[in-house]
Amino acid sequence: MIAGPDFIIIGAMKCATSTLHEQLAANEGFFMSRPKEPNFFSDDAVWERGLDWYAELFAGAPAGALRGESSTHYTKLPMHPRALDRLASSVETRRFVYVMRHPVDRLISHYIHEWSQGVIDEPLNEAVERRPELVAYGCYAMQLAPWLERFGRGAVLPVFAERFSIDPQAELERVGRFLGSTHPISWRREHGAENVSSERIRRSPLRSFIVRSPLLTILRRALIPEALRAHIKTRWQMRERPVLSAAALARVERTFDADLAQLGAWLGAPFSCATFSRLAGERAWEWNERA
Repeated sequence: MIAGPDFIIIGAMKCATSTLHEQLAANEGFFMSRPKEPNFFSDDAVWERGLDWYAELFAGAPAGALRGESSTHYTKLPMHPRALDRLASSVETRRFVYVMRHPVDRLISHYIHEWSQGVIDEPLNEAVERRPELVAYGCYAMQLAPWLERFGRGAVLPVFAERFSIDPQAELERVGRFLGSTHPISWRREHGAENVSSERIRRSPLRSFIVRSPLLTILRRALIPEALRAHIKTRWQMRERPVLSAAALARVERTFDADLAQLGAWLGAPFSCATFSRLAGERAWEWNERA
């Protein structure tokens, strides 16, 4: 077993974990891994690199800095079932941050992300039927339950993206206190939102070749006006955010509501798809120890 990082942002995917990672990295007293998501404990190919490789990610941390990484794969059941056991038996890390947002919004951002990566080609409503991970990764109680059982509620800080939108400074300070920071911490507006799905450009071998070729890049910039280049770029983006049909929305909300009922019991509030945005944004939430 190695010391490992002092904390890990364990999820959830498409819930502003990249933004939180960069905000912490910009503050004194924090050292955040590069890459942001090593996915060491979840991905078999990365795990095979060994603990020494993982430890090296944090070797450049200044003395006394809190070292962290942000791998959302660690809370992607059933895709990565071994992540928790590997982590618990390999590192001493016992501080985890789990970021959530409205599960339907998360699902749609997840879909856009996979569409931009070329993983998904089918329309949203069809994808929800064919790809259970779109729903599963937003079942927060299901994903969190093994972590709470293994480490206890005091080891996991529940955070909501909606709260960050309303009072980012106070919420970042709360994260800092949980992680044990002794330095003043401030929200850096210049960093903005990171890894925004709607700004992604769909992967294409031809487009990648054109963009990465130095000669073609020079010719493109010299011969094609910037306004036209911007217009062409939009053709590789999803122009309108997709919307679930009424029937598909009702189906996923039933699944999410059952999961949110458990999350709400842990937090001491009636969380559901209908109440999520209001409750998540109204205050900083802690675990209800009586539940």
